[in-house]
Amino acid sequence: MWPYIWIAWTAVFAVAEGIALANKRDGDTLSENTRRLFRTCTSKAGRAVFAVGWFGFSGWFAIHILTETM
Repeated sequence: MWPYIWIAWTAVFAVAEGIALANKRDGDTLSENTRRLFRTCTSKAGRAVFAVGWFGFSGWFAIHILTETM
């Protein structure tokens, strides 16, 4: 069951992002919303929080997948 849920979640995201890219309106893609959420254009603290979170998650996820640990 779970593989189908993850596939559906990925498909919904792909469709939403595709629509956002196709309509070319400002502020509706994941990247634009992430920049706004973390205020990466105006806040050094926001940039730092995003960077630490991104690299922390990426590092954890890589180790998690490659070593098959929880």
